[in-house]
Amino acid sequence: TQVLRKGLKGGVALSTGSFLVYGAHKLISGLGEVHASFKVEEVIEQADYLYGSGETEKLYELLVQHKDSNDAELLWRLARASRDLAQLSSTSAEEKRKLAYEAFDYAKKALEKNESNFAAHKWYGICLSDVGDFEGIKTKIGNAIIIKEHFQRAIELNPKDATTIHLIGIWCYSFAEMPWYQRKIAATLFATPPTSTFQEALHYFHMAEEADPNFYSKNLLFLGKTYLKLNNKKLALLWLSKAKDYPAHTEEDKQVQKEALELLNSI
Repeated sequence: TQVLRKGLKGGVALSTGSFLVYGAHKLISGLGEVHASFKVEEVIEQADYLYGSGETEKLYELLVQHKDSNDAELLWRLARASRDLAQLSSTSAEEKRKLAYEAFDYAKKALEKNESNFAAHKWYGICLSDVGDFEGIKTKIGNAIIIKEHFQRAIELNPKDATTIHLIGIWCYSFAEMPWYQRKIAATLFATPPTSTFQEALHYFHMAEEADPNFYSKNLLFLGKTYLKLNNKKLALLWLSKAKDYPAHTEEDKQVQKEALELLNSI
């Protein structure tokens, strides 16, 4: 899923000074270390270009070659690429499952390498949620608090990242509309089960929009859906119309357009 088109790049382009330093050192014994640093930066730059171009398969093929890297920036990008590949409609059910667990392993490793990396926290939370889809509702609900904690930590490390704010909104929305039987499961797992409201979800969706206006089709869709839940048809129409008209760059954008149109027709 394109959970971020902005705010997650973080690739480091080499400056002219970097090339001069590299050139000065290429004949001495420190070449290996300098070259390794150069290579990681180069791979990240290529990865960010492919991600921005929507080249999901090529991006995964590039990054999976470096799955044994110790660089958190590279590893969280590999987690994201694995997940994006799993989300493609052309990916088989068996492959989706395999990629979901792969993505979680890469995100976990990224976090182990750098606990202060906001994107590692974000993708750990996302991938942990995905794994829960294959392990049943008890596991998914049981992981909910951990997921939210990682999203909150990501925001502490980078308060301007709109996509993480959006994800907390999704978390709140999910618990606000949780059916009674799932609430019963939550009550058995927690002394005080996690709860939320549509008003709280709305707060985070608007916060995300303020941080980066029009950054993500799904945030527009959920603003519309949340206003529908709150029986505010006027504002629901406004945001659903924006979601419907959002330029479709990805499969997810197309799905958002379709859902927004269906909701508009039902009002």
